[in-house]
Amino acid sequence: MRQALGGAVALAAGAASSAELGRSLVVVYPELGEPFRQVFTSIIEGIEDKLGGAVTSVVMPNNANPAQVADDIRKREAKVLIGLGRGGMRVAAALADELAVLVGCVVSVQESEARSFPVHTLAPDPALLLARLKRLRPGAKRVHLVYDPKLNAWLAKLAREAARAEGLELATQEVVDQAEALRAYTQLLAAADPARDTLWLPQDPTTVDDNAVLPLVLREGWNRNITVFSSHLAHVKRGALFSLYPDNRELGRTLAAAAQRLVAAPKSAVAGVLPLRQARSAINIRTAAHLGIDVATVQSGFDLVYPSS
Repeated sequence: MRQALGGAVALAAGAASSAELGRSLVVVYPELGEPFRQVFTSIIEGIEDKLGGAVTSVVMPNNANPAQVADDIRKREAKVLIGLGRGGMRVAAALADELAVLVGCVVSVQESEARSFPVHTLAPDPALLLARLKRLRPGAKRVHLVYDPKLNAWLAKLAREAARAEGLELATQEVVDQAEALRAYTQLLAAADPARDTLWLPQDPTTVDDNAVLPLVLREGWNRNITVFSSHLAHVKRGALFSLYPDNRELGRTLAAAAQRLVAAPKSAVAGVLPLRQARSAINIRTAAHLGIDVATVQSGFDLVYPSS
């Protein structure tokens, strides 16, 4: 009985703590049209699910001054701020010395921008991507990754660890502009062994241009039976084998849990860039069939399937 009462008290204290945090937490995000507005809405719903109540949301108009938005948040006597998107990150940076802050829903970020607070990006965790690759292509031995070190040095580091865990070799090339990226892809596609080599397209605006690089990679990958997978959901629809994409509600729950830890132990928070682990999966079954993958066996393991009919 004493243990049961103790557990009930602990649960009640936890619920009260979550509710209290919810009242002192502000979420700030940019004013964008659909589908981005729904993305932010789903993330906030996840935050509220985790905290057990509504939180204060501040929408930034397109012409908003981050300093003025920061002043507005100061007046609300907030204790913790979750910034979503680039706009939210700018406000978080303005308040990082005054509040507990963290950022989520950012596509790409330089490590220098995440020195003062945690930034949860939309870049899928390499461990999840490479584990999925090995299930689909167990014969794969090497993964090629072309990336801009200013944006994705942190990702390449995680990818090396993930590749070792999966028994894969990670072959990386650093490039500084789109012209250099195009040359790198042209050379590696020409030399790749379809039986061993795969190509990973990261979330990297320098190296993955949708108008020049992507058509080349998908065309040559198809023609040479080279497995191409991506960190961008949209690339699966265009022909990449598979991708991972955010479960926005779960991402919100994760951000809320991170906020709880941040408030409970401010000095224990580790600043830096973090990958996406709250992920769903998508596959292109036309590409899978072309590569000789048994579509009937693998299709049920994915949340989205292209082509849809």
